Amino acid sequence: MTNLTVEELKKRIDAGEKLHIIDVREPAEYAEFNIGGQLIPLGKIASMQTEELDDLKNEELILHCKAGSRSAQACMILEQLGFTNVVNLTGGMMAWQKMTGA
Repeated sequence: MTNLTVEELKKRIDAGEKLHIIDVREPAEYAEFNIGGQLIPLGKIASMQTEELDDLKNEELILHCKAGSRSAQACMILEQLGFTNVVNLTGGMMAWQKMTGA
């Protein structure tokens, strides 16, 4: 697992890069505020329900949560399942909102 800062992610989004961003928070958190990532809660990943990601096993997946802890857990689980390029967004949505003022 590698780490990515919110500043680095914002630059990549602003540059128009095609990114696979996975939000591992709960649906209520996602509804409150999100940056457009695909919602796959940590509980689903922990119970190995990763079918919707299986085609992306060798693609870069950027995972985020509220503060970075759940996404780090999700990264470790996905690595154990054979995903080769998982990235944890450090600081999560709290850092994102602080940086962007959103």
